[in-house]
Amino acid sequence: MRAVLQRVTRAAVTVEEEVVGRIDRPGLVALVAATHDDGPEQVEAMARKIAELRILRDEESLLDAGAPVLVVSQFTLYGATRKGRRPSWSAAAPGPVAEPLVDAVVEALRGRGLEVATGRFGAMMQVELVGDGPFTVLVDV
Repeated sequence: MRAVLQRVTRAAVTVEEEVVGRIDRPGLVALVAATHDDGPEQVEAMARKIAELRILRDEESLLDAGAPVLVVSQFTLYGATRKGRRPSWSAAAPGPVAEPLVDAVVEALRGRGLEVATGRFGAMMQVELVGDGPFTVLVDV
């Protein structure tokens, strides 16, 4: 699994003019992608990283601060761009494999007591955020 975590002061995701997920206070946006061989071990490792990385202000984690996270599925994180001008998506897990894995990350975060908002898997989403820093990290597990 792979994620891009961005520290934000607020964020929202909209699908067809409907806000489907929103956080209205400082926290993280987590763009999350799965690859073909990901499973429960990677889900747990990713949820642990998202919840426990000390990347908020004052070196706090989401758990330390009681801060929210907006999780958005983002298969394009596995886009390969080394050759040619057109990315290859072959490393990204197909929807029927990726969706339950991303859902499991969301549930694992909620299981840790975190406030979790989400986008809508497979939809054309508009993600709006106000970056805090800017502060962005890449997580591979």
